[in-house]
Amino acid sequence: MDTGESVLGEADLSLIHALQIAPRASWTQLSAVLGTSPDTLARRWEHLNSGGYAWNSLLAARLGTDATLHAWIELECVPGDAEATAVEVAGDPCTLGVHQVTGDADLVLLVAWPDLYALDAYLADRIRRLPGVIRSRTQVVTRLHNRPYRSRLEQLPPGQAQLLAETVNGDRRPRLAHARAYPYVTELDRRLVAELAGDARRSAAELARQCGTSESTVRRRLDTLTSAGVLHQHCQAAPRFSGRPVWAMVTADVPSLEVSATVAALTRLRQTRVITSVTGPHNLALAMWLRTVDELHDITAAMVRAAPALRVAGTSLSLRTHKIGAQVLGPDGRRTHHVRPYSAP
Repeated sequence: MDTGESVLGEADLSLIHALQIAPRASWTQLSAVLGTSPDTLARRWEHLNSGGYAWNSLLAARLGTDATLHAWIELECVPGDAEATAVEVAGDPCTLGVHQVTGDADLVLLVAWPDLYALDAYLADRIRRLPGVIRSRTQVVTRLHNRPYRSRLEQLPPGQAQLLAETVNGDRRPRLAHARAYPYVTELDRRLVAELAGDARRSAAELARQCGTSESTVRRRLDTLTSAGVLHQHCQAAPRFSGRPVWAMVTADVPSLEVSATVAALTRLRQTRVITSVTGPHNLALAMWLRTVDELHDITAAMVRAAPALRVAGTSLSLRTHKIGAQVLGPDGRRTHHVRPYSAP
C-alpha cells in the first residue's frame, strides 16, 4: 500500500499548506509566493485532487437562522459488520465523520442536523434500523469550541505563510461593512454550497453555468455568505498521506467553572483539532490527528499539564477513517467521491 512518503513530496505538501491558508487563491498568486510557475502548480493540484490525495471543500456552518446541531454517535456493531455499516452511513448527507475505532464502540460518527427533532428522527428511522447495529450512544454537542477541519500542515516557513496571506488579502474585496449576521438564504445559495462541497475551487463561471445564473450573481451571493461567516472552506490532505494519519478521540471531565480556561489551554496544543462540550457522563470530547499511535500517550499527558483541572476519562484510536466532512475515503486512504451535505429547505 502506498504511504505518504512515496506519494507526497515537499512541493506537494507546500502547495496543500498554501491552499489551506488561501483556498481560492489563483495559481498566479500562489506562484508569486511559492516560486513555481502557475501551470506547474495547476498540474500538481490536478494530480493531488484527481488522485484522491487532497481536496478543497466547502461546508456551511449554518444556512438560515438556525445554527447547526452537532452530535457524536457511538455504534456497537454485530461482529464482522462494522466496516459494512461504516460504508453505509458514510453515504448519509448528515455524517461529517465516520471512524472505525478501538474501544467499547466499533464506530464513531460526527453528524450535523438543524435541531434535536431531526437528530432524533435520524437515530430512530436510520441508525437503529441498520441491521449491523446492536446499540448506539449519542452525545449532543452543546458547544463547538473550534471549527473542524482547520488543521494545517505547517509546511511553509512562517514568513512565506505570512506573505501569502498578505498577498491574497491585499487583492480581496473589502468585507461588507453592514453584512447581516444571518442573511436570507436563497435556493441558489443552497445549490452553490452543494456544488462547492465537492470542489471549492470551482470558478464563478462554472458555477453560473451549472446553476443557470450569472457570474456576478454567484460572486455576490458567495460574498454575502462569506461576509456573514456562514461558510467554511478548507483544503485537506488525505490523512494517510499527510504525516498525521492516526485519528484519536479523548473524552474528559472538567469542572464547569474550569471549562473556559481548560478549552483555552487545549486550543493552544497543536494536535487538538476539534474540542466539543457534550452531554453524557463526560463533558468534553476532543478529536485529533496524530503522527503515531505512541503520540496519544504524549498528547494526553500534555493535555493534563496544560489544563490541570482536566481528567482524562477514555481514549480511542481509529482503525480506519471512512469519511471526513463531505469526502468519502477508500480502503487505501484516498478520497473516492463526495456526498452532498444535508441542507435544510
